[in-house]
Amino acid sequence: MLLKTKPADVFVDRHNGPDEAAVADMLRVIGVESIDQLIDETVPAAIRLKKPLNLPAALTERAFLAKFKGIAGQNKLFKNYIGLGYHDTLLPAVIQRNILENPGWYTAYTPYQAEIAQGRLEALINYQTMVIDLTGLEIANASLLDEGTAAAETLHMFHSLSKKKNANRYFISEQVLPQTIDVVRTRAEPLGIEVVIGDHRSFDLTDETLFGALLQYPAADGAVYDYTDFISKAHDNNLFVTVAADLLSLALLTPPGEMGADAVVGNSQRFGVPMGYGGPHAGFLATKDAFKRVIPGRIIGQSIDAAGNKAYRMALQTREQHIRREKATSNICTAQVLLSVLAGMYAVYHGPKRLKQIASNIHALARTLEMELHALGLDQRNQFYFDTLDIKLESQELQNAIRKEAEAAGINFRYFEEHGSARVGISLHQNTEAEDVQDIVAVFSKVLGRDVRQVAQPEEVEVTWPDALIRKSEYLTHPIFNSHHGEHEMLRYMKQLENKDLSLAHSMISLGSCTMKLNATAEMIPVTWPEIGGLHPFAPREQAQGYAEIFRNLEAWLCEVTGFDAVSLQPNSGAQGEYAGLLAIKGYHDARGDQHRNVALIPASAHGTNPASAVMAGMTVVVVKSTEEGNIDVEDLKAKAAQYADKLSCLMVTYPSTHGVYEETIIDICNTIHQHGGRVYMDGANMNAQVGLTSPATIGADVCHLNLHKTFCIPHGGGGPGVGPIGVVKDLAPYLPGHVVVDADGRTSGAVSAAPWGSASILPISYAYISMMGGEGLTQATRIAILNANYLKAKLEEHYPVLYTGANGRCAHEMILECRHFKKAGIEVEDIAKRLMDYGFHAPTVSFPVAGTLMIEPTESESKEELDRFIEAMVSIRKEIAEVEAGRADAKENVLKHAPHTAATVLVHDWTRPYTREQAVYPTEYARAYKFWPAVSRIDSAYGDRNLICACTPIEQYVDAEEQLVPTDKGPSY
Repeated sequence: MLLKTKPADVFVDRHNGPDEAAVADMLRVIGVESIDQLIDETVPAAIRLKKPLNLPAALTERAFLAKFKGIAGQNKLFKNYIGLGYHDTLLPAVIQRNILENPGWYTAYTPYQAEIAQGRLEALINYQTMVIDLTGLEIANASLLDEGTAAAETLHMFHSLSKKKNANRYFISEQVLPQTIDVVRTRAEPLGIEVVIGDHRSFDLTDETLFGALLQYPAADGAVYDYTDFISKAHDNNLFVTVAADLLSLALLTPPGEMGADAVVGNSQRFGVPMGYGGPHAGFLATKDAFKRVIPGRIIGQSIDAAGNKAYRMALQTREQHIRREKATSNICTAQVLLSVLAGMYAVYHGPKRLKQIASNIHALARTLEMELHALGLDQRNQFYFDTLDIKLESQELQNAIRKEAEAAGINFRYFEEHGSARVGISLHQNTEAEDVQDIVAVFSKVLGRDVRQVAQPEEVEVTWPDALIRKSEYLTHPIFNSHHGEHEMLRYMKQLENKDLSLAHSMISLGSCTMKLNATAEMIPVTWPEIGGLHPFAPREQAQGYAEIFRNLEAWLCEVTGFDAVSLQPNSGAQGEYAGLLAIKGYHDARGDQHRNVALIPASAHGTNPASAVMAGMTVVVVKSTEEGNIDVEDLKAKAAQYADKLSCLMVTYPSTHGVYEETIIDICNTIHQHGGRVYMDGANMNAQVGLTSPATIGADVCHLNLHKTFCIPHGGGGPGVGPIGVVKDLAPYLPGHVVVDADGRTSGAVSAAPWGSASILPISYAYISMMGGEGLTQATRIAILNANYLKAKLEEHYPVLYTGANGRCAHEMILECRHFKKAGIEVEDIAKRLMDYGFHAPTVSFPVAGTLMIEPTESESKEELDRFIEAMVSIRKEIAEVEAGRADAKENVLKHAPHTAATVLVHDWTRPYTREQAVYPTEYARAYKFWPAVSRIDSAYGDRNLICACTPIEQYVDAEEQLVPTDKGPSY
């Protein structure tokens, strides 16, 4: 017997769902001889790649992890006291293991189907409550991308609200974090808003052209100011005031809301989230109740379900850009949900007392350090501070000597100049101990030639702040923050919430446009390594050589996949990538003296973020019609390109189309734009149908963003984090985002995200995916994605008409099912979505891009067995609809209208509905064997918007509220 050897753990076989036998069966159903034939009938020949992807050979999981350990090991883990919005922290192990490393949390989707997302929604309500309590304001979102973009969102919000005519100037204190100023400048410039930097203590607020101001609390140098008078004067002059605040400091300091601030923004990174070389971290925005209709981002609110019970869902204008499009006030599409959950759980676990103790310990050690440095004769400039000292030095030479000695000791400080003098900033944090203070003092002592004094942990320290700065109001008073301080209680609480959420750990999530594919464990493992999580984003570049190699390789690989010449990893969401790509186009036109080119052509079928991003980039949106077949109306596009030839900036196009079709005319479309002096921006949402078969450059695009949280396997995390890097052709490369603090490869354009490389610590996930798939594996993944989609189409189209197909009747990696005709029987597409929960599935994308339809994308990761279970569910639901159509089921009292069915709904003594309990909850044998129970019945979103509650409410209020509710279902209250 002859034995052949080859790797037994080939990753591509684990990533792709169907095996060889399944593929053969699926091809027979579709009616083709091979995958090659299917691809030839699906992807236009004119856009096919002429050669395979040139990427490194695929690695096994074991080989990748060993190699990546060596790369990560090049990063040096210094003690970081740099501050500037990033601090070392400690994520409790019980939260790390049971949320951050748990696929039940990180593989869930955005909670649009709230009935099967109650756990995540409760965790986000906790986060909002934490932010509201600590900032002293009335409403908060959950969440924004980072501190810099949160500050920029308030610029937009208050500019739109200002009643002052011709007010287009915005004051920013010179002590706001430099990266925040950089991001806000970037956002302001396309809108014609002038940013004015100055000293808040002397700035003239009476200027009628001012509409708002931004302050930092504590300031970038660590100083703490009472802003009450500033805010009062600003309000007297009809200015809005935003305060960027350190959330942990607010456990001790008077919250900005109590000083009168209109909004408070910041970053919740200190609440247990590793620095991760800059991200991802959840930004927050709290504001007054008066602004609840204009606050950007996602807001979680409380409503009631069909039984009259409390239930959570996303409230108000969530995803409002899909409704308002170019009139939207923000392009925010995602949120840092997983990071918000971590930060909120950190507050739940520690509670107000331990949170205050953590803050007290930090301040006490900062006071101790100040006293020790004062004894060495050093000048500490901050009269009042929380955790950060500002040391004024005699000379640049002394600063250099301190830096050399500190780095030799494995310590990073902040080195800067202030008013012509050399400074050293030292920011302490949760993990600082007395021994660390001893090491810091030793650095200065050695440089100054002094003996090293012994530093002891202070037992108590007197707070010397003015009374106005000392917090007196209570916070985190709700029982949720005072009940889970033991690990047992915390573990059980998190598990109870997890059990309310459906994720990829349960079943496929067939969301069109959102690509919910396998997030392999081997890809996730490096994320929590200290070598990845422990670096400060502003640490010296030589300490981050591992990250440098990751960035260098990943950028090169993404260039190969897209066909482009340069990539920026900075955008930390898809919408941010859109915006950064449009800014690159704008920068190109401006540099050529074509500032007048400001028209963006956008198809009517485009993602709603496209027009919103274009307006934010200072462009005027002109909509291009779609044909009845769902394609871009080429004649209309050519007419409008010619009409606006002198002003044409760009076309924004999604490929394959938002309707799931490879449009045959795409090259002609791109050539038309180029002929009229415009550039082509390609939305990369559907790259899962391009990789290895075609590319943005091949179709003629000039720039595209890539959703790494879609095509390249970063998990959705319940709605975030996302990563949206952009690729560009050579002549757009100079206009990629730069960064004011870190020289991001010599780029001089403004930053779009707070950190130089965005959400750096999750880039290893995509790095791992590409490394273990290789070029051939990535191409095969695309082929299988198209196979799975066309298999679903073949099995479902006799039950649900497929709305759009390509020239040969094929779909791309997704398809739209027609459901509008069911309205004649009183069945809405929402009824189908809710009924799927009873079968154990998350609904496909509902009513996008066509109202009243379902958009399905199976991805390559799902096996034929899972696809068949989904098909069984959809066919069964079609039969249930047919019962209503035929009059055999009541038009209102039927199994669809009452879906989803909870355990409490069916476990009643008197079952009065005209269908059986078994039909309700066990519609298939699989559902009987592996039942997922929705936590609540169908939620009344309108009720929640009319009675907006966006924070944890006291238990006694729940009791009072329940007494007033009139149940709308026969089920009991629970």
